Amino acid sequence: MSALDLDLGLSSTQLPAPLPIRHCSVTADQWRAAAPAVARSGGRLVALWGGDRRVNEAGGFAVSAAYALHDGLVWLDLALPPGALTYPDLAAVFPGAARMQRATADLLGITADAFDDHRPWLDHRVWTHAFPLRRTAAEGPPGLPRDYPFVRVEGDGVHEIPVGPVHAGIIEPGHFRFSVVGEKVLRLEQRLGYTHKGIERRFTELPPLEAHRLAGRVSGDSTVGFAWAYCMALEAASVCAAPPRSRWLRALMLERERVANHLGDLGALGNDAAFGFGLAQFSRLREDWLRLANEVFGHRLMMDCVVPGGSSVDLDEPAIGRLTRQCDAVETEVRALRAIYDEHAGLQDRFITTGRVTPELAATLGLTGLAGRASGQRADLRCDQPWSPYDQLEVGMASHRNGDVAARVTLRFDETFESLRLIRALCDGLPGGAVRADVSAPAAGAIGAGWIEGWRGEIFVALEIGANGEIGRCHCHDPSWHNWPVLEHAVIGNIVPDFPLINKSFNLSYSGHDL
Repeated sequence: MSALDLDLGLSSTQLPAPLPIRHCSVTADQWRAAAPAVARSGGRLVALWGGDRRVNEAGGFAVSAAYALHDGLVWLDLALPPGALTYPDLAAVFPGAARMQRATADLLGITADAFDDHRPWLDHRVWTHAFPLRRTAAEGPPGLPRDYPFVRVEGDGVHEIPVGPVHAGIIEPGHFRFSVVGEKVLRLEQRLGYTHKGIERRFTELPPLEAHRLAGRVSGDSTVGFAWAYCMALEAASVCAAPPRSRWLRALMLERERVANHLGDLGALGNDAAFGFGLAQFSRLREDWLRLANEVFGHRLMMDCVVPGGSSVDLDEPAIGRLTRQCDAVETEVRALRAIYDEHAGLQDRFITTGRVTPELAATLGLTGLAGRASGQRADLRCDQPWSPYDQLEVGMASHRNGDVAARVTLRFDETFESLRLIRALCDGLPGGAVRADVSAPAAGAIGAGWIEGWRGEIFVALEIGANGEIGRCHCHDPSWHNWPVLEHAVIGNIVPDFPLINKSFNLSYSGHDL
């Protein structure tokens, strides 16, 4: 029982997961009291989502929230009375809940009371179903797109600059509305949802033992993280444990995924500061990294390698040797490149003080993951709540307090070196045995949760099994939900030409956000 349980009179149930994750059904009063209690204890909101639990129009909707506490994660579940469509607002305590509440309103038609932002978030008025996560979603012709009511900034010399949703290159769509005086940004407002794919509805149409493949496609650059989080949730619901060797293989793949993304971002950040040499060198390293992954794991991004019960791939001694030697070679080159970045006056002039998020602002807005650690938020599940095999690896947490582009670059270098160390340790200590255990279909009504430190930050998956053994609800949560709003603040006071650099220093996911 946690301090939160004692404070609020809760009675929570420990889920059979490798991490301390508890589930608790609450009343509306307990829901209201939980958020300020979590905030006072230094906890944070991880996710908010809704569900439709009506059966033959009986019962009602539900809303859930996951909170990270010092002693683990608690999943609070509030069942709404039959016919009720509102629940107590969380955004007044955790500002990051605002967009999650707006998304829940679009998907289910349930809204937070005393919450005054009723603008659609994911719904661009072109869906053929109203409230697509309802069990009886009404089908009809798509509506007519309407102008989105951006907040206007008025005053002498204020101009608006619309950017997107279609951008140069191959990045995904998102609209950015700048209010500027000259080149200085007074305000940025985002409009996302252009890549909404209906993934959460699709989960309910798949057997639980097959849905890991969909989870791995939520966001391609985090396929290992999302697949592992889903499998963790499924294995908890099925009361099944993956064999030790498979857990080490999963961690090895997760750290390789982290390195691949950091290498790509370090090159792109150099390029956005007009240092093409950095892009060329880091792109070469990343390409070599992905090619070896393809040869060893069968896929450049290691997609579909994490499966229920363990891993679909195993490594022999020659493969382990190749992975270890590549770590040594990459570390040598990245250390040389870091020295070049640190000593390049032009780069440092563009990086230092640009796009700063103070530790105080980061804490208030719930900045998480790598970007949070660059702004003094010391949170990394591999250190705070280490699960197997991280509980044997003594992960070193990288952190910084400056919160600018330079700090986020520093974090990427530091985390790259730590991940290379972890990969070597995982290769050296890889235990013997099977790489996959049999997983039975979870029982009707079972629940499970997965919680993984992906390369951007914590990935969370909540899984509910329906009355007939089907997936009743599966919510996959990307850390970008928390960090996109903070990007709006990071840009204020900077010049417009620095926005691509600031944006890239966060490198948030459109795809993982627009489920």
